[in-house]
Amino acid sequence: MSGGDWKDLYQAAMAGDLARVAHHIAEGINPNYQHPEILCTPLVASIVNGHPHIALYLLTQGADPHMLSIMDSLTPLQAAKRHQQVEVVAALEKIGAKEESLSVWQRLVNKLVPDM
Repeated sequence: MSGGDWKDLYQAAMAGDLARVAHHIAEGINPNYQHPEILCTPLVASIVNGHPHIALYLLTQGADPHMLSIMDSLTPLQAAKRHQQVEVVAALEKIGAKEESLSVWQRLVNKLVPDM
């Protein structure tokens, strides 16, 4: 397998191929990148396509639990609830994921000034 490739990471997340997902993450592919042609996150794609093991792995590898998947118009928690991924819902709620999506700037402010 060659170096990391975001489109292949996305395809692997949709297909439930953990070995390929792990390969691309190890190669440094950002799990939060939304390619302009696709505009979806690998995390939401794995949830929508019924691969909770991929979603849980991506969360351990830095996938943003609050990031809106633009094309789907779903946050990870919304996707997990809609697709009845109980284990993923529990993991997301445990780390504080919310159904509403916050902008990048809102998330940054919340990190820098948590009491706002």
